[in-house]
Order: sequence, then C-alpha cells, then structure tokens
Amino acid sequence: MHRIAVLALDEAIALDLAIPTQVFGLARLADGQRAYEIRVCGPRRATVCAGDLPRFQMSAPFPLREAVTADTVVVPGIADTGSAPSRRVIAVLRAAAGRGARIASVCTGAFVLAAAGLLDGHRATTHWEDAAALARRYPAIDVDPNVLYVDNEGRLLTSAGLAAGLDMCLHMVGLDYGASVAAATARRVVVPLVRAGGQAQFIVHKKPAQASGGLQDTLAWMEANLHQPLTLEDIAAHAATSVRSLNRRFAEQVGTTPMQQMLRLRVQRAQELLETTDMPIEHVSDHVGFGSSVAFRQQFTRRVGVPPQRYRAAFRSPEPIYAAS
Repeated sequence: MHRIAVLALDEAIALDLAIPTQVFGLARLADGQRAYEIRVCGPRRATVCAGDLPRFQMSAPFPLREAVTADTVVVPGIADTGSAPSRRVIAVLRAAAGRGARIASVCTGAFVLAAAGLLDGHRATTHWEDAAALARRYPAIDVDPNVLYVDNEGRLLTSAGLAAGLDMCLHMVGLDYGASVAAATARRVVVPLVRAGGQAQFIVHKKPAQASGGLQDTLAWMEANLHQPLTLEDIAAHAATSVRSLNRRFAEQVGTTPMQQMLRLRVQRAQELLETTDMPIEHVSDHVGFGSSVAFRQQFTRRVGVPPQRYRAAFRSPEPIYAAS
C-alpha cells in the first residue's frame, strides 16, 4: 500500500493539513480497499495550527522520522512564511527525497520545500499573495503565480492555496491509480474532478445561467457529443451567443477556453475507456472525437505524460470489457 506522510508542523494551516488526509484517506480501489496508508507526522505530538483563524492544537500520532520511509511526503501550508523550518524538518525532507519519495506542498508549504533546497532549478507555485516573496527569497526557483499546481515529472509537486491543494491531491491519485479511482475519490470528497494544473488561480466563479441554452447546459452537451467534430462556432450556437461572448464566459466560469475544455473532456473520457475496455486505440480515438489516431496519441501524451498504450498497461482493470460502440 502506498504510504503518505503528512507533516504536521507548528503554525500549519489547518485546512491545508486536512486536505491531503481527506483526499488520500477517502481514495478506494475497485475492490473497495483503501488506496493509501496515511501517517500524520510531527516534530512534537502537539502541533499548533494557525493562520488567520484562532489557534488550536492537534495531535500528531507519528514522529517526524516516520516520513523518511514514506512513498509520498506532503507539506501543508504554514502561517509564518518568514520563519525557517527546523534542521530536523529539513533533514527529513532531504532524506525522503534522496530515497526517491514523491514530495508535495500545499500553498505556503512551498517555503518549507524551498528552505530544504528541493525546489532549486524547478518550476513551482504557491498562493498568489506569497509568490513574489518566494521568488525574491529563493531566486533559483522558477515561481509561477498563475497556476493551480505544478507537477515536475510526478516527483515534485507544489500547489496554490486551499482548493488548489484538492486539485493537486486528486491529480496524484490519478497518477497512482488512474482516472477512474481519481474520479471516484472526487465524488467521495464532493468536488469536481481535477482542474488542470495550468488553470489560472484568478478565476471568477460566477454561477452559470440555468435556463436552457445556458453555459451549464452547453458543458453537458459538449460532454455528450465528444465524438462529434465540434467547432467553436458549433459550441457558440448551442450556447446561443457569439464566439467572443462564449470565450469570455468560459474564461470566467470554467477558467479555460471552450476548445481546451473540449480537449480536456476528450482526454478524460479516453482515460476511462483505456482503463475499462479492450477497445483498440484507433477506436478510442474515434469514440472521443479526435480526427486521427496520430493526433490522439500526441494530445493524450502531452496531457497525461505517457502514450495511450502505456497508460492502458498501467491502469487497465483486471477484466476489461470490449465496447464496440
């Protein structure tokens, strides 16, 4: 079982600490078994959680050294980014990384990873309010304040604040066990499945119109017609608006363009088919609306990180069912 260590450091932000324990704790495999063993580790048994809310204490049941042997170490955000982490914390993070553990941070936890030297030479993000301070203090880091999370080849991840930590953790579940387990976990957490890491932090989440022809209806229509060669004009016509207005509304409500959303939906549907069926790659390509199997392989590899065939080999269910439709 994949072992997750969540570091309960003093001045940890309570929600940032809870997010990885909830997401990974609720993840279940197809047979109902837990996907992860989670250990909350701290330098002391009593950890002070802080932030803009009243302080309180929580118990860390495992000592800090337990994180060294974990498969993944997650560092939650800290309230005081100006204080340096202890030498013990830095030593544990470096030892875990040296063993090959995946290291991740939520929000201002990036400052802890930066202090340990783990982000030098890498792209990273944190809460947009703290990004300038991170870049100024650690010039060897390529700080990107405009994304939800950054994944450096699946081994070193950083996220923006709060809800972006949910996106990053669900992304990691998908890396470990595939899109189906990630989607089921998202439903258990009652959040939408993974927003892409490159999505901007500054999203204006306006409530979509509820009348027929509103954007919510159009999103559902797009998902139901992935196999069709839909154009931007087709989508605008369904939404009963101009292309210019459609692009603006997508930027405000979804955080991306209509065609990028279409591509995202197609790749996610392809992941499900690769995991659950024996459908040939060319048929999967047709089923999700790519113009050619070459374009499908290129776009899938760019978004997921591995070609479709390798993805299927890693995540296919034991007894896939061929779907001819």
